[in-house]
Amino acid sequence: MTESLGRAPRRGEPGQATVEFALVLPLLVLAMLALVQVALLVRDHLAVVQAAREAVREASVDPDPARATAAARRIVPAADVRVGARPPAGGPVEVEVRYRAVTDVPLVGVLFPDPELRARAVMRAER
Repeated sequence: MTESLGRAPRRGEPGQATVEFALVLPLLVLAMLALVQVALLVRDHLAVVQAAREAVREASVDPDPARATAAARRIVPAADVRVGARPPAGGPVEVEVRYRAVTDVPLVGVLFPDPELRARAVMRAER
């Protein structure tokens, strides 16, 4: 009890944690939204890679480039698909898929431009 008699009571510190939290909270929310946006971009990139694989597989077995384009657009409907010229059997067929990913997460979407995702796949032509 004698220790508390010599000290002055603390003033102004009970709300300090609340003020610090209020200052840091917007940064934490922005960081979490940026993380969500990055996860969505990774998901879109994986879809574009898979669309390129599906399209090149279709192009390797069917000479009609429309079938390869349709195969890619089943996975990424808004994709721009470019199918290379079909060589004779055993030659390489190339497909490139491009997609502009929309960054639409609130607050973060306006900070980052919409990236263009690309994937290229090559496979030997059959038949």
